Amino acid sequence: MVDDFKGRGGSPWGSPPGGSGDNGSGRGPTPPDIEEIIKKIQNTINKFMPGSGASRGRPMIFGLVILAIIWAASGLYRVLPDEQGVVLRFGKFVKTTQPGLNYHIPFPVESVLTPKVTKVNRMDVGFRSSSDTGFSSGGVADVPEESLMLTGDENIVNIDFSVFWVIKDAGNFLFKIQDPQGTVKAAAETAMREVIARSEIQPILTEGRSRIEIDTQEIIQSILDEYNSGIQVTQVQTQKADPPDQVIDAFRDVQAARADMERSKN
Repeated sequence: MVDDFKGRGGSPWGSPPGGSGDNGSGRGPTPPDIEEIIKKIQNTINKFMPGSGASRGRPMIFGLVILAIIWAASGLYRVLPDEQGVVLRFGKFVKTTQPGLNYHIPFPVESVLTPKVTKVNRMDVGFRSSSDTGFSSGGVADVPEESLMLTGDENIVNIDFSVFWVIKDAGNFLFKIQDPQGTVKAAAETAMREVIARSEIQPILTEGRSRIEIDTQEIIQSILDEYNSGIQVTQVQTQKADPPDQVIDAFRDVQAARADMERSKN
């Protein structure tokens, strides 16, 4: 029987030599490599993932470029015609810029302030209006400690005046003086007392007011320039110039008698 199997070219175990089930070793078919298949599937998936391999850095670089452009563009700023730009670098004053489109190093390196420089500010000396005192009566309140001044001929005059000013240099205005309003007020009172001290009472009460206003404005400006205040005084305006309230009636009687005397002479 064995010879019959051999004669048919078969095998006693029923597997023909060199058949489809023979792998050359006589052990049967070889199973597939599972690890190799899994590795190939992972490589295929990784090709389509944005964070894989060399493609991971491209979106990150692109995002950083966009952020850099936005940061650089934030340094553009506009100064209006009635403003002046004040550039600060790490909080320190660097320069001033004029109206128009300007550029500064973006935050946090530099920042910009834009104060109004054409607005006319007013400082009253010797009196306070109802808007300053908070009352709605529409009147004014006299401040004797500011308004009473000694003249050159040793008389006392009660003078109220206003100072009008604008910002000339925004950088100096913001960083060279701590209290702009108080500085203007102190300079104005000092200047007016100096001018009154060298004037006689008669021209102060009559035709000499315009000269007093001009002289006072010049002295105020010189004081503010010494402080590098960045303030420009535009006008000094006298609101009232009278004798003290205690003697104003007697003074008016003297003025009337003097006028009667002049009329009698004429």
